Amino acid sequence: MTEKNYNPKQKEKKAMEKQQNVEKTEIVKTKKEEKEKKKEIIKKPEKKGPKKTEAIVKVTNLPISTKVSASICKFIKGKKIESAIEDLEKVILHKKAIPMKGEIPHRKGKIMSGRYPKKASEYFIKLLKSLSSNANINDINNPIIVEAVANIGSRPFGRFGRVRRKRTHVTIKVMEKKIKEKKK
Repeated sequence: MTEKNYNPKQKEKKAMEKQQNVEKTEIVKTKKEEKEKKKEIIKKPEKKGPKKTEAIVKVTNLPISTKVSASICKFIKGKKIESAIEDLEKVILHKKAIPMKGEIPHRKGKIMSGRYPKKASEYFIKLLKSLSSNANINDINNPIIVEAVANIGSRPFGRFGRVRRKRTHVTIKVMEKKIKEKKK
């Protein structure tokens, strides 16, 4: 070794300092990038074209009875989404009956005949939650269910062709409620 002032510890110390400086700059860069990403996430994309005034949920081939789903549609039509969800949760708990037509037994309260369809109510709650998120995306402030329709879906045969399965198409439409201002 002919070099002057050869000290391996001093070389290691300089190398460590360089490495720490590089790590510090990388940390600062990553923090800046994270802040920029957050800003991009917060910004809503600007919509082009006219504002939507309605939100729709369409579902095909739900495994529920068409008769039951038609009565649920009649039950929730004209209500706000939140109140419809609350009423259907009461139906699941057997606190409130859904009015139905036909040879169905009478229930307590103001209705003649009704039932507590648990499975169909659970499906409708999922649909209404999806509908409320659609309404939020379309900036609908006071959503009211304007249209609720249940139609017969394709009815496949069950195993060995003995039974026809239940299938229903459901469409629920929501529009913004316009508040009328009183003239003085």
